[in-house]
Amino acid sequence: MASLTISQRLNQLLPTFQDARFLENRGIGNEVGFYIFDYDPADEPTVESYLPTLHRKLKEPSTGLQVAEINLYLTLLAILEQRNFLQKAFDLESKKGNAAFAKAIAPVVRPDRIVEHIQTRLSGEEDLVLLTGVGASWPILRSHTILNNLHAVLDRTPVVMFFPGTYDGQELRLFNTLKDDNYYRAFPLIPRGAS
Repeated sequence: MASLTISQRLNQLLPTFQDARFLENRGIGNEVGFYIFDYDPADEPTVESYLPTLHRKLKEPSTGLQVAEINLYLTLLAILEQRNFLQKAFDLESKKGNAAFAKAIAPVVRPDRIVEHIQTRLSGEEDLVLLTGVGASWPILRSHTILNNLHAVLDRTPVVMFFPGTYDGQELRLFNTLKDDNYYRAFPLIPRGAS
């Protein structure tokens, strides 16, 4: 089976997101509607530039979907800013390096706090939630941890994580090299070899 280009895969998102079966989490058994759209890290600029177009199309009157995009990196920065820790964190990183930075902010940006922040951004009326900023938030946030914690709060709304790496239905590999923990509860969305 021939691989699809990133543009071909991105162009399949709109019809997928408009499908009633997808929006109602039908056909996935008793699982939550969590999906991962994986792509080569080199395609990050293409994906980022396509997302505003996708949002615009999803919000057109003919579609009328309520869509929330949660950028995990911006969420991380917002939490640090709310706690008056952002500048201190930047100073610490420049003086002592990434490891000291990550250790110092870990208690401030625990997964439960990330999920709480995400909840405050949602109205409860969303038809779809898109998670972006996965690569930019690494190594502070781990994608599988965020998804595990989101299960409790987004069990009826489809969630799509845009993931710069590979996901085979069991294993997440950020940037195609860094193995995250195994994650079995999400479905690959528009596989690279799809037709």
